[in-house]
Amino acid sequence: MTRRQTMVRNCCRLLFLFSVVLCDVTTAATTRPHIILIVADDLGYNDVSFHGSNQIPTPNIDSLAYGGIILNNYYVSPICTPTRGALMSGRHPIQTGLQSGVIVASQPYGLPLNETIMPQYFQKLGYRRHMIGKWHLGFHRKEFTPLYRGFETHYGYYLGCGDYYDHTSEANEEYFGFDFWRNTTVDFTGIGQYSTDLFRQEANMIIQKHNTSEPLFLYLPFQAVHSGNLPSGKNLQAPTKYIKKFPHIHNTERKTYAAMVSALDDAVGSIVQTLKDKKMFGNSIIVFTTDNGGPANGFDGNAASNYPLRGVKATLWEGGVRGAGFISSPLLKSKGYVSNQMIHVTDWLPTLYTAAGGHAGDLKNLYGVDQWQVLQTNGKPVRNELLHNIDPLDKTGAIRVGDYKLIYGPVMGWDGWYPPYQVSTDSNNNNKLRIDISQQNSRKRLVQEMEFEPQSFNPIHGTPVTIQCGTKPSNASTNCQANKVPCLYHIPSDPCEYNNIAASHMDIVSKLMDKIKLYEKTMMIPPGNKPFDPEGNPCKHGGIWKPWLD
Repeated sequence: MTRRQTMVRNCCRLLFLFSVVLCDVTTAATTRPHIILIVADDLGYNDVSFHGSNQIPTPNIDSLAYGGIILNNYYVSPICTPTRGALMSGRHPIQTGLQSGVIVASQPYGLPLNETIMPQYFQKLGYRRHMIGKWHLGFHRKEFTPLYRGFETHYGYYLGCGDYYDHTSEANEEYFGFDFWRNTTVDFTGIGQYSTDLFRQEANMIIQKHNTSEPLFLYLPFQAVHSGNLPSGKNLQAPTKYIKKFPHIHNTERKTYAAMVSALDDAVGSIVQTLKDKKMFGNSIIVFTTDNGGPANGFDGNAASNYPLRGVKATLWEGGVRGAGFISSPLLKSKGYVSNQMIHVTDWLPTLYTAAGGHAGDLKNLYGVDQWQVLQTNGKPVRNELLHNIDPLDKTGAIRVGDYKLIYGPVMGWDGWYPPYQVSTDSNNNNKLRIDISQQNSRKRLVQEMEFEPQSFNPIHGTPVTIQCGTKPSNASTNCQANKVPCLYHIPSDPCEYNNIAASHMDIVSKLMDKIKLYEKTMMIPPGNKPFDPEGNPCKHGGIWKPWLD
């Protein structure tokens, strides 16, 4: 064989090998599942009918839940920013400095830039990555915003709450501005339109335009059903057509809240239908999760319900940390069951990465664990403990190990059991933070309600998964004084935290407190909380909430 013939032969071999590799990459991309990650903001455990709500029907959400896997032992952080950071990074808030409260107004901090997050990992697997909705992980510098953290597009807002129609965010009378973006450009086109509708439309457009030869990662953290601008008294907002659906709820706040949930449910149904119309549903995984428990009984100006669980959003009681969640997909080998395996919000990153064809072992230093095989087979639990939180600023904490939960520190505010509002007088019960929006609703509001007729897909029915508390003892409200000594609960038999059994199980208390001390040693960075930076006030930026430290 001549030298020329040898060179030609070697070139042909290289071209063949290159084509094989390219074919493998292309095949992997086209067979990877589409992933739709939906976050409902401040949704209460008792605010969906798959958990037994007899006030608010959620047929579209229910159908996904019953046709998938309902997570009955699923936990999130007690409040927004920590959960979102944990969801995106797979790391516990105590590892990222996000364990104490939320980012408010011009506080100049966020999810640290050295954290690799979900869209960045999925980019390595060939995914197209889009985000619609609420960020709340920092925006003081542009590098903290979604397009610099792995997303190709973002349509939504940076802060934690705002008006559903004019899209302003009001921290207080001095810090007020507009907060709605398309990618890195301020977007005024949605003024007067309800955010749930805007996000539904955007999601449907992205799906309709998607090239199905590529896998899609769509992160969809809705504004619903968080309260609006509290200083202005615009706590709860919904289109009139949805409010009219709930004549059986007489309390104004709860009626409006139910309407907000119903609009969210219709949006979920519409998105699922679009996936089906695009022939993408059969290769899609849909995850639905709350970011924390519901702000019940007027907390944060809201009317959610976690009943019969104890506590509200921002507390370490079950009502603050037990999430409403499920995973639904035709790709699941086992489905239509209720999972009682312990699952934490940090588990979604390694779980979905494995489902996407990645290797969870490549993800380093995570708190989350891969639950994909467990969910696929309803298999043996891989998690036996989870840290709810350690907050060194307010000196509170809670941990769950096996069946036992320990809680300590000044956790006794908003620690009751709050049934959903029904009659108009319900909202007058000891609500120091409550704003009477029934008077505020008399203010004239000029808004445009978009015409939308919800599309229903063939519903799947099931049996609601409810909480059974047992008999409430007369000392349920007083038998725990966690600010003095830690309290202990056996969650499977006492999910409503009626019976503090610490005194009779001091050995378990000691073991769990030792666990807390071990976790404290892993807190390598302090909480990132910082005071307001006056330079971030929208009044210095044309009335816009925008990055100001670039």
